[in-house]
Amino acid sequence: MRFCIVSQNVVKGDGQGRANYEIVKEAIRRGHQFTLVASRVAEDLLESDQVTWVNISVKHLPSILLRDLVFSWQSTQWLKANKADLDVVQVYGCVTAFPGDINTVQFLHNGWLRSPVHTSRQRKDLLGLYQWLYTSLNANWEKRALNRSKVVIAVSRRVEQELLSVGIPKETIRVIFNGVDVQEFVPGKTERNQWTLPEGVPMALFVGDIRSNRKNLETVLNAMVAVPNLHLTVVGSTEGSPYIERAKTLGIGDRVHFLGYRLDVAEIMKAVDFFVFPSRYEPFGMVVTEAMATGLPVVTCETTGASEVITPAAGIVLPESEDVEALSIALATMAENPEQRQQMGKAGRAIVEQHSWASKAQQYIDLFEELGRSAQLVPA
Repeated sequence: MRFCIVSQNVVKGDGQGRANYEIVKEAIRRGHQFTLVASRVAEDLLESDQVTWVNISVKHLPSILLRDLVFSWQSTQWLKANKADLDVVQVYGCVTAFPGDINTVQFLHNGWLRSPVHTSRQRKDLLGLYQWLYTSLNANWEKRALNRSKVVIAVSRRVEQELLSVGIPKETIRVIFNGVDVQEFVPGKTERNQWTLPEGVPMALFVGDIRSNRKNLETVLNAMVAVPNLHLTVVGSTEGSPYIERAKTLGIGDRVHFLGYRLDVAEIMKAVDFFVFPSRYEPFGMVVTEAMATGLPVVTCETTGASEVITPAAGIVLPESEDVEALSIALATMAENPEQRQQMGKAGRAIVEQHSWASKAQQYIDLFEELGRSAQLVPA
């Protein structure tokens, strides 16, 4: 069969891009042809004669909104000219104005716009206005795109409920959790000194975009004040981030270690004791399950979709993302109980072994094949 994915990224080092990568790998294994309408594609995929890349370059454009608009317009024009040659097209949200057969929701702009902690409600400045405009435009385009799809995939039950709340018919929704690379993320130990991190102290890890408020490093820093023996490693681009200064203001600057954007997260996870990620709005949060695969206990909250796979034996799931006191207690519990951390880490690894990327990619390609067969039965 002839399948197509429309997405800016089809690479391993990216959340949505990683899902795309695994889907294409499974399609190749089954002998299907795949066209990728994308800006970046993993080199190993392009080595296959079953893969065709339609390159839409937008990286030279100055803003995310402009890049999104140009990518949408160019991909739409290509699909109008070539859809007849394809059996199934998968898209993400409003990445293109052309209707997709499958629309996978990794992030629902309608859900983020309604969140009480959306950036526009936290900041009454130009950034807040831009974020409101960006999210509002995407929310409108997204709803239209979802209603035109044959199947809408939610990456968590939380996303499924949000889709229902904006009027997406239940019969079109399927839930496929995101996977985790259980070969790349494995339990083990590495020395902290290669990142100039202190040895012999309890160390938590936070990974995410710290240039905005959504991932909620702010609440982690506030909670750290009440846990004086705990250190925190932060992975994420620091350019334009307010949190380095915030840590200093709180008097914990010597205990918070900012490593910037890193590609060696799997190794850094082996150097710490547990993972903390109380995101304010997170449809899934692959980094949580990656930490579990590494054997780390996790502290997160119900606003993170990945919390749906966490049992009390594997981590702590808080009801609220803004509860500094509850987060402080959770951090202290983790910092002070190494045996409990070890037991939780083993339980978490056992859970995510049931959520490998290979198993998720199989579900996707099963769906592609199902829709492809239906399309072939329809008279021309």
